[in-house]
Amino acid sequence: MTTTPIIRLRAMEPEDLDALYSMENNESLWPIGITNVPYSRYVLRDFICQSTGDIYTDKQVRLMVENEAGETVGMADLTTFDPKHLRAEIGLVIMDNQRHKGYARAAMEALHHYAKATLHLHQVYAVIASDNTHCLHLFHTLGYSQTGTLTDWLFDGTNYHDAVLLQHVL
Repeated sequence: MTTTPIIRLRAMEPEDLDALYSMENNESLWPIGITNVPYSRYVLRDFICQSTGDIYTDKQVRLMVENEAGETVGMADLTTFDPKHLRAEIGLVIMDNQRHKGYARAAMEALHHYAKATLHLHQVYAVIASDNTHCLHLFHTLGYSQTGTLTDWLFDGTNYHDAVLLQHVL
């Protein structure tokens, strides 16, 4: 039996600039995101400084994922917040050297709790590449339902790939 690691979600701090820079500029993640350009340290520093941490003001909240030793292992966010319908898109990145240690599951469970208990969201959703089997497996085991297929949704610079829409009522 595998035990879930202890993690903590916390607000971004200026000291997170290097970790944020590394994750945002990881080109292997660009095909699944909405950007295909690198972010400068200046832009990311401004993002950290200007974020209020208030999902109603920013329409998003980004949290750093720390392991039990206090090391940053990833980041989790709720974006595209809709205050009328109380839903948001959920996202998670675990650093390459921290994957397959249970942090993704622990972070998702903590983010679900935060979204429901603190933000009072009704549901969260995600758009995931249809060939990202590890991610799809995680989301399905967490109770997400596949509610749609988005044909040719993601472009990797050469080819288009399908994505699936997953929803989870909290």
